[in-house]
Amino acid sequence: MISYVSEVLISIGEVADRTGVATSALRFYEREGLVRAVRSEGGQRRFHRDSLRRVAFIRVAQRVGLTLEEIRDALDSLPQGRTPTKADWERLSRAWRPRLDEQIAVLQRMRDELSSCIGCGCLSLRACALYNPEDAAASLGSGPRYLLGNTPADL
Repeated sequence: MISYVSEVLISIGEVADRTGVATSALRFYEREGLVRAVRSEGGQRRFHRDSLRRVAFIRVAQRVGLTLEEIRDALDSLPQGRTPTKADWERLSRAWRPRLDEQIAVLQRMRDELSSCIGCGCLSLRACALYNPEDAAASLGSGPRYLLGNTPADL
């Protein structure tokens, strides 16, 4: 029986199979400094097993709309000389909680209010004449102001 410990290196194909990420994306992540690989004597990429968690983290972070720069900054806060511990990952996730909470709030507002005036300026709904007369929400900034957190009371 083979014992897999963090020192065991796995191929790019194995990482792709385990994470559901294409090998081309893994090579891109490496070029961007999001994951690290070492080269075998034959020049093939080999990854430490903790790369599986990093790649999973990248996938989830991208899915919730974080930029590659934000993801890189977060991963750079993890220790480089050892496998990150649970405490390391908890520290990283605490730093993102406010950002994720705001995104959740925006998604909930979108789910609940998309059929009503969202302050986008289109003025196509009858309710817009009440909530956003003459596109007054534009004075609050660009985009769908009411989905982004403003209310008609902010005018």
